[in-house]
Amino acid sequence: MRKVTKPLVIKIGGAILENDSALSALLTVIDSLKSQSVVLVHGGGCVVDQMLAKSGFTTEKKHGLRVTPKEQIPLIAGALAGTVNKTIVGQANSIGLSAVGLSLHDGNMVECQLSDKGLGQVGVPNAVSSTLLDSLLKLHFVPIISSIGTLKSGELVNVNADDAAVVICQLLNADLLLLTDVNGVKDASGQYIESLDKQSVTQLIEQGVIAGGMTAKVNAALYAAKQLRRSIAVASWKQPEQIAKLLAGEHIGTRIEAN
Repeated sequence: MRKVTKPLVIKIGGAILENDSALSALLTVIDSLKSQSVVLVHGGGCVVDQMLAKSGFTTEKKHGLRVTPKEQIPLIAGALAGTVNKTIVGQANSIGLSAVGLSLHDGNMVECQLSDKGLGQVGVPNAVSSTLLDSLLKLHFVPIISSIGTLKSGELVNVNADDAAVVICQLLNADLLLLTDVNGVKDASGQYIESLDKQSVTQLIEQGVIAGGMTAKVNAALYAAKQLRRSIAVASWKQPEQIAKLLAGEHIGTRIEAN
């Protein structure tokens, strides 16, 4: 495997966070990439949904994005920056990784603006400073970052985890791998698509072939590809061994192209 100088940002969320063996397998693969700097960015909608339901709240989504009423922020922040983040950090450290749990605003990495899409207390992240991450990666730590951020005022906001992963990539000029529970994006006949560009993504969304959470994921990948000027991989967490193939330049999952 060729030596890679760019850090790799891996976004995880969803079902993998409810599957200890799958998460452990992914972390074990990351531990094997001795010469590769890796940053994990995570959501955790399944855990958030459970905590909200126990507290009598309902969950609303628009175009695959969570609507976050202000009164739910303490629970959502506690779930993502607390329970989910520290669980991943604990599991990572248990297999020998030197993991550090962070949120987007730690070390002034990211500052958010309130979304104008009618999503409530949801932030749009903007890259500010890579100093903290640069220092951690230089010392061979594995940063594990939750998708909780703050506005300029310090007020907590929820950030879509795919967007959070993109902004961390911008900070580090890193490569990005979006892990989901399927091995890429499917076409209308249910076959996996090798690569997609903006035009084909738009067409598939209009046709309803790409829908729900995959819409947000593909749009985030398109944005990342444009900003980073290279293709982005969307692949399955069920086959973490593919990460080594990706770093060796092989094709995995669906590539979202920059053009």
